[in-house]
Amino acid sequence: MAHAPRTPSNRKLLKPRGDAKPITLALQGGGAHGAFTWGVLDRLCEETGLEFEGISGTSAGSMNAVVFAHGLTVGGRDGAKEAMETFWRRISEAGKTGPIQRTPWETLTKSWNLDHSPAYFFLDTLTRIFSPYQLNPMNVNPLREILGEEVDFERLRRECSVKLFISATNVQSGKNRIFRDDEVDVDAVMASACLPFMFQSVEIDGDAYWDGGYMGNPAIYPLIYDCRTPDVVIVQVNPLTLDTIPKTAAEIFNRLNEINFNSTLMREMRAIAFVTKLIDEGALDGDHYKRMNIHMIGAEEEMKALGVSSKLNADWAFLTHLRDVGRETAEGWLSGNLEKVGVESTVDIQDKFL
Repeated sequence: MAHAPRTPSNRKLLKPRGDAKPITLALQGGGAHGAFTWGVLDRLCEETGLEFEGISGTSAGSMNAVVFAHGLTVGGRDGAKEAMETFWRRISEAGKTGPIQRTPWETLTKSWNLDHSPAYFFLDTLTRIFSPYQLNPMNVNPLREILGEEVDFERLRRECSVKLFISATNVQSGKNRIFRDDEVDVDAVMASACLPFMFQSVEIDGDAYWDGGYMGNPAIYPLIYDCRTPDVVIVQVNPLTLDTIPKTAAEIFNRLNEINFNSTLMREMRAIAFVTKLIDEGALDGDHYKRMNIHMIGAEEEMKALGVSSKLNADWAFLTHLRDVGRETAEGWLSGNLEKVGVESTVDIQDKFL
């Protein structure tokens, strides 16, 4: 994990203000659960003791990343907060016109899941039988239009004030592709969020891509090699552990996806822990190898309680609930860990990932 900073000449990166501590952000995917990340970023924006050097995002995390970076570039921290709220509100408005809605029973029982929704059950069944090339031959995806209207990608590529790393999985090679800086456009983000059972693969430069979560959820290594700060804040959306055994087909399928998506993060964390141990023992030269400080903001118990169907719940009440949980979780993390940023990790990698 040698450190080799890479700062493209066209980046107008924000300079730390006074004693502000630089961090990088690693944003996981998770469908509508990405609204939790919205809340975390909303709170971190208000913390003037932090500066943002780079953001790595996958799937919903990549959408949060580009919207946040766009708002930050155009209007500073207030612009980032406004851009995030506008984006998620538009997601909710688009969801109102779709067939998948909470039933009166789910509303009455205050359940965020869509397990009793006939449309959800029907769609879930169809996607296990037919491919998106059969179900959606015109490849309609309202997220593309929303992103294209809410994010000025041309300006983002030209003036972005943070380094961006968007992860996607090459369908044919199985390799992870990181779209950096002036490579980031709406196609890159849609590739990063392309669930293969729901959407056709996204073709970029002759290669087909699926969701980046299969090879990096999110990818940490660009933040190590291409950023100067050793502090990485992972915004965790997908729970690492589960208290119950999945029994329904949907629960089993979802847990397999969670394990698969978390596996890449766990491998990177194990590598970081190994290199850190060698540096601390003097087996590696600390001048040539970068000692990383890993931080994690997540509400694992809250996320465990949500069913897989809630990832498609675009109800505004649900999205703002997750936003508020994200803000509260970020507030708790800041109050107990801000002083440790730049000094040491605030997550026990050995206990969490090994």
